[in-house]
Amino acid sequence: MRPTPALWAVLPAAGVGRRMGSATPKQYLDLAGRAVIDHALDLFVADVRIEGVVVALDPTDRYWGATAYAEHPKVARANGGAERCHSVLNALDALGDRAHAEDWVLVHDAARPCLRPADLDRLIEALIEDEVGGLLGIPVRDTMKRAEPDDRIGATVDRASLWHAFTPQMFRLGRLRAALTDALAANHLVTDDASAMERIGQAPRLIEGHADNIKITRAEDLPLARFYLQQQGRLG
Repeated sequence: MRPTPALWAVLPAAGVGRRMGSATPKQYLDLAGRAVIDHALDLFVADVRIEGVVVALDPTDRYWGATAYAEHPKVARANGGAERCHSVLNALDALGDRAHAEDWVLVHDAARPCLRPADLDRLIEALIEDEVGGLLGIPVRDTMKRAEPDDRIGATVDRASLWHAFTPQMFRLGRLRAALTDALAANHLVTDDASAMERIGQAPRLIEGHADNIKITRAEDLPLARFYLQQQGRLG
């Protein structure tokens, strides 16, 4: 009888966040007295369903040691890479001795601190028996425009079937590892894990979450994230 697949979490956190205009990488910026990455890790460390967490960090990272989970027994460190896809693959390789190919991996952006527990529950419950896996997202609500090189509108895009892709993205460890390896061998730097799965002919499932699962990319995102955390009752 095959054992029940375990759940693991991976957070790629080797980026420098150039768009923030800050010397400090965005995952380490202060958000309500704690680093952004601490808020992002909270749910995964506290969730008893998740066996362990791997954080992929720049080898020269000098900030991680001051975070809340740097020495936590449930959290391990792996070397990050040049791009997000390299970091995720390195983290999956680091799980090789502990996890099985059929285990589930939830990949979450280190700069997404406002993931709701209910959305994490919804994702896991919806996908735990799924053949492929999937990701959190929300349907596009704004009118979408395709720009020409001179920044003039080339076309209005039908938004009916468009979604914003969020994280976590949840896939079987072995398949995701193979998909990322294949993408990198083809010099295709996929920007999310679902894209890697799509390249090998898989159709990940979209699970609707909440719009407050924002990614910190610009300075104005920090006060918004603080507001969302307050609304969720996560700041005490």
